Amino acid sequence: MTLPPEPTYRPNLVELGRGVFAFVSPQPRFGSSNIGVVIDADGLTLIDTSATPEQASVTLSAVLELTRELELPVKRVVLTSSRVVFSGGSSVLWSAAFYGSSVTSDELDHPANPDAFRRLLPEMAAAYHDDFSTRPVTHVVTEAASLTPSIDLIPLRGESSMNLAVYVASSDVVFAGALGSFAVTPLAYNGYPLDWATSADSLAELASTVVPGHGPPGGSADLADLAGYLRATAAGADTVAPGPWDQWVDRRFDAVNLERAARLNEGVDEVPQAMFQLLGL
Repeated sequence: MTLPPEPTYRPNLVELGRGVFAFVSPQPRFGSSNIGVVIDADGLTLIDTSATPEQASVTLSAVLELTRELELPVKRVVLTSSRVVFSGGSSVLWSAAFYGSSVTSDELDHPANPDAFRRLLPEMAAAYHDDFSTRPVTHVVTEAASLTPSIDLIPLRGESSMNLAVYVASSDVVFAGALGSFAVTPLAYNGYPLDWATSADSLAELASTVVPGHGPPGGSADLADLAGYLRATAAGADTVAPGPWDQWVDRRFDAVNLERAARLNEGVDEVPQAMFQLLGL
């Protein structure tokens, strides 16, 4: 079922290579995530589904218009994370096969928590009605694999204990999804900042063009800035040291990331209290 679109949401189309596109959110902030599109002979693959069914519906309409002459179905969706900002629009795409890590699959098998989503993303609260739900993963990815002739899937640890990145070698593009946050402060409440920084380093060596989950497409310099921020959160200080991230949006997440890194340094793997405070709990 396609829901009525949010009238103010219009993603920007970026062509990255032959049959490879990104629909980039017009607002670089947490909650406005990007969607990748790769065209293969048998159908389309989407990377992530944005934060809400309304946003996904807008993007899906644009995707189908873009590929109208090809008459290809949306055959696959790759979820780079279970977080609602990447999986929240999945209910619009019931006919597609969904690929995700075992962690993403396990988390999406649990009931959604609309109240938490409304607290985290108050500007989108209306989208998270009480019976809001997301699409489960149908195909679990546990190791690096070729999904199509164009697409390789790469499991990496970072934003969660296992995310997926999507590599399109023919276009020298990697869709970092949840592992990429450019000019937008990442949220690592259940992540692993130092591992995430290492994953960012590895993605920088993989392709020249990187499409993050949040923010505009970039490259190795943007991944280096992200890795620098993540390492700064784990430095043991009470605040994040100055850096390129000083101008990023959503610095409200600093307290969460600092506490998460500190607790991991102590050997405690749990959601930080700062996250519950952020949600007003």
